[in-house]
Amino acid sequence: MSSTPTPAPVRKVGLIGWGAIGRVVGSALAAGEIPGAELVCIVDNRPLGDTAPAPQLTMEQAMDACDLIVEAAGQGVVREWGEPILAGGTDLLVASTGALTDDELAKKLLAAAPGRVYFTGGAVGGLDLLQAVRAMGRLDEVRLTTTKLPATLEQPWMDEELLRRMRTATGPVELMAGTAREVPVKFPKSTNVAASVALAVGDLDAVRVRVVADPAATSTSHVIEASGSHGSYRFEVRHLPDAANPATSQVVPYSVLRSLAALTGRGGQIL
Repeated sequence: MSSTPTPAPVRKVGLIGWGAIGRVVGSALAAGEIPGAELVCIVDNRPLGDTAPAPQLTMEQAMDACDLIVEAAGQGVVREWGEPILAGGTDLLVASTGALTDDELAKKLLAAAPGRVYFTGGAVGGLDLLQAVRAMGRLDEVRLTTTKLPATLEQPWMDEELLRRMRTATGPVELMAGTAREVPVKFPKSTNVAASVALAVGDLDAVRVRVVADPAATSTSHVIEASGSHGSYRFEVRHLPDAANPATSQVVPYSVLRSLAALTGRGGQIL
């Protein structure tokens, strides 16, 4: 005697942020492109009026109305609201992984319950392989080089000399070299990739990061090189920057959507 399979419950999704990433993610959800996910609300600190495809709620209202919240608004949101969202029983999908370079915050999020926290890979690939290699033993060396247009990398902490070098450069200029713990703090909108690599490797201090400004760059480039006793690995990705926000890559919202599809149980996913 056969039985009819019980349909999976629909995830009620709230979206934080209606910027370059949030608009793509929210529009796809509203159009029903992610089976098993329903866009319930949008949270943003600006009035959205009739431009949004779902009601605009406060964060507290979203936590009550949703069982999954997608962060697409920056590291500050993760720091302020990550733990309360999880403690309230709502799951959280984080796009701004750079916030996890704060050890105390990372520990709080990973320990918070009953909600569960997930991270999306964003603009970089190879993380699944790095996690698999990590299970065999520690990687001896992991390097990440990120190259972007100078204007997308300007930061308030930069002195006039560094800004002048960036703005007048005719070739690549290294802006900073350090660990995956240090660099995302200085470039909060441009180095979530560094934190994602470190999460895959399991050690913020083991990942050495270089940030390079190149006036000739036609795409955003991330090069990951890793080696250990079990082998050596190299991944290179080149993305067109998002037209609305050149600091991020066009692919990032689609990475978020892929993560959502995996969370809602859509078949055929490469995990």
